[in-house]
Amino acid sequence: MSRIKSCFAQLKNNNKKALIPYVAAGDPNPEITLDLMHAMVQSGADIIELGVPFSDPMADGPVIQKASERALIYGTSLTDVLAIIKQFRETNDTTPVVLMGYLNPIEVMGYDVFAKAASGAGVDGVLTVDIPPEEAQDYIPALRQNGLDPIFLLSPTTTRERMALICQYASGFIYYVAVKGVTGTAALDTTEVARRLKIINEVTDLPIGVGFGIKSAETAAAVGQVADAVVVGSALVNLVEQNAHALSNAEGNIKIIEEISQVLLSMRTALDA
Repeated sequence: MSRIKSCFAQLKNNNKKALIPYVAAGDPNPEITLDLMHAMVQSGADIIELGVPFSDPMADGPVIQKASERALIYGTSLTDVLAIIKQFRETNDTTPVVLMGYLNPIEVMGYDVFAKAASGAGVDGVLTVDIPPEEAQDYIPALRQNGLDPIFLLSPTTTRERMALICQYASGFIYYVAVKGVTGTAALDTTEVARRLKIINEVTDLPIGVGFGIKSAETAAAVGQVADAVVVGSALVNLVEQNAHALSNAEGNIKIIEEISQVLLSMRTALDA
């Protein structure tokens, strides 16, 4: 059983919901990411979503765009991200790690080479936001052959028919984008989220994670009432940005880890209440 499937099965048995934090690897500097990953797990994260920095992150709002820019200042590459995950696996072999990013760096590496390298590093799933399943005839098999779950997005405008099609290609979990637009924008309508998740649950047995618009313990708890997982990204990356220009990387990193840990602890508590 894959780490992702095992994680959701265990959470379901314990009547709990998954907390999935997103951070960009290498943001605001390469030294922080490994320590931050471990701290997030200690603060209640069930799955880690790790962003691969990219120069043109078109699905992301200004907050996460700037995160990529900060990471790219240090030249953080896909190879660097896999190396960080491999280090993480030296002491944590249970927490699933999902890569989120864009197709270009993967194409440059090559589908098969990437899939083997990602699997070898300890990656569990890959969410590639700019490749629809119809164009992934070579990509998806490469992932599956190496034990990686291809994870896809559904949006508020996705039709039922397209939901069914996308879910045929997906595994691990489905990521539902709760608001229209890019990351970090618009307000969350939990009533509408519940309505849409009811439709998605009619076309797939996969767990559903909800992201975009999760900004607080209260919104996390509200979404946790109807979803299998809560994904929080921009709210955490905002904290990185606020502390990215400290007097030293070491001072900033300590503050970032403390503040992100506090937010995740509050969300974990709210989800479990």
